[in-house]
Amino acid sequence: FHAVMMERKSYGPMGFNMMYPFSMGDLRDSAKCLENYMESTGGGKIPWADLKYIFGEIMYGGHIVNDFDRLLANTYLDFYMKEELLDETEMYPYAEEEKGTSFMSPAPTSYANYLTHIDVALTQDTPIAYGLHPNAEIDFRTTASEKMFHMLIELQPRSSGASEEGGISPQAVAEQALSDIMERFAEKKFDVEDLARSLEDQGPYQNVFMQEMEVMNVLVTEIVRSLKELTLGFAGELTMSDSMETLQDCLFLDRIPPAWAKRAWPSLMPLSLWLNNFASRLTQLEDWMGNPMELPKVTWISGLVNPQSFLTAISQVAAQKNMWELDKLCTFTEVRKWLTADEVEAPTRDGAYIIGMSMQGARWNGNDATIEKSKPKEMFCTMPVISVRGVSVEKADFKGMYLCPCYQTLQRGPTFIFKAQLKTKSPPGRWVLGGVAMVMEVV
Repeated sequence: FHAVMMERKSYGPMGFNMMYPFSMGDLRDSAKCLENYMESTGGGKIPWADLKYIFGEIMYGGHIVNDFDRLLANTYLDFYMKEELLDETEMYPYAEEEKGTSFMSPAPTSYANYLTHIDVALTQDTPIAYGLHPNAEIDFRTTASEKMFHMLIELQPRSSGASEEGGISPQAVAEQALSDIMERFAEKKFDVEDLARSLEDQGPYQNVFMQEMEVMNVLVTEIVRSLKELTLGFAGELTMSDSMETLQDCLFLDRIPPAWAKRAWPSLMPLSLWLNNFASRLTQLEDWMGNPMELPKVTWISGLVNPQSFLTAISQVAAQKNMWELDKLCTFTEVRKWLTADEVEAPTRDGAYIIGMSMQGARWNGNDATIEKSKPKEMFCTMPVISVRGVSVEKADFKGMYLCPCYQTLQRGPTFIFKAQLKTKSPPGRWVLGGVAMVMEVV
């Protein structure tokens, strides 16, 4: 358990949402606690429940502050700490389908024989040992490679003029990017006050979209202001400040400037893709502005700065419609057959249809309507249209469901949005250990 908790951190956000300072001290204290418990039982029944609580909620759980990481630790303990541990049992979680990858616990024997068994049986390091899919290693190594190349690009010398090989200077690249961005976004602005006056009835959905428009107005204003300021700096009319130099570097390196990111949504995209995404978000709001009293057939939830507000609006509408108490409602999801928004003929009468999610760590089987193991080298699975509706917590049935966390970016952790209910034939614990989640932004 200690080894798995330590080494799983190397898989980044797919391993844990946050980095925790697990140490040999935790292992030593847990071992001492286990020894005391075993001596006090006097050879009687092993108190598995007590031990799991001490290890999962106090010793190791004392470090953990994220609910999903705590669930992960407890799921590991549920798998390891059971009567079968004292017999010969598989120690790799849910590894039955993996051919040639196995690690069995030996029958009770001496300490020396345990060490020999580990040396012989543990021949390779594999993600399967943690309950992860083999694809997790590809993702982990790809991320490490990309990080190294980003650092190499940053370390390259930059000259103010063109290089001898005829390359373009950083300032020229920044100027070209600046003019392109100004051409695309300088005239974009939403008249929110005029729209509010024209609405006959301002409901939860209207509030959500108008708030999104206000955020976009603030972002566009900052983009235009900072780019105009940089233009004056290039022309020599203003002294180049630190913020202007940072903006120039970001335009050259294809990164989102910090001043823009501060007013925008969480994103790990390079600047060029981020601008395309920004344009698509503006288009969705412009389409809604043409018919503000009607909810779109399918809402591209990834295109909202604050997706939680839209999900809350779904529950608010359900509460108003059925005279329910809002604090006793939860969002309930159901994955539909439609793969694209164009296939949907009409909006749902109950709740809303959303799209824009991708699953990481597993894949969605549209024919069986259930989660299944990922295909080799398939890092993400694009999710079909999902129906979301507000239901009473008392009536919600989560049997045979995996409560799948949904995040805005691959960073996971602080970008958590909500839990979606997805049907599964395998035990939900399999997907918990597999780090299965849905993300709104795939780079």
